[in-house]
Amino acid sequence: MSEILSIQAPPQSRSDNRGELGISGEALAAEFLEASGYRLVLSNFKVPIGRNSRGVAVTGEIDIVAVDADTLCFVEVKTKASTGFAEPLASVTVRKQRQITRTARIYRRIFGLTEMPYRYDVVSVVLEKNIEPSIDLVKGFWSERKFRKKVWTGDIY
Repeated sequence: MSEILSIQAPPQSRSDNRGELGISGEALAAEFLEASGYRLVLSNFKVPIGRNSRGVAVTGEIDIVAVDADTLCFVEVKTKASTGFAEPLASVTVRKQRQITRTARIYRRIFGLTEMPYRYDVVSVVLEKNIEPSIDLVKGFWSERKFRKKVWTGDIY
């Protein structure tokens, strides 16, 4: 008997405004970056970056990779429908920063860009209804320094 019985319901299309909102925000951010002199290289770069504490495989993503003058920029785009609860930058948590940093290291290694200067930027986009979109760029939002492992010298404090 080669038939397979499936009791799983067929996938249903759900209306997920967050996905559409994010796509719109990334498109606006890309236009904004180009108008600001950035050269866009790649969007939505995804790569496996290891395993979490429970052993589950983790995939990292960088929304936009661009070049500003001679600096490689890894850009996180955060889009919100309003700022009533929190600003978009509040969503760029330390955990998210660590994940992007790990992904950027792999990107630089894959493409042989280990000697090129780089930084981590964030573009916040607020798309409120009936209002012109608000787009802000924060250059160098975080640095990789805070994620480097500390060396223990044996000193007791």
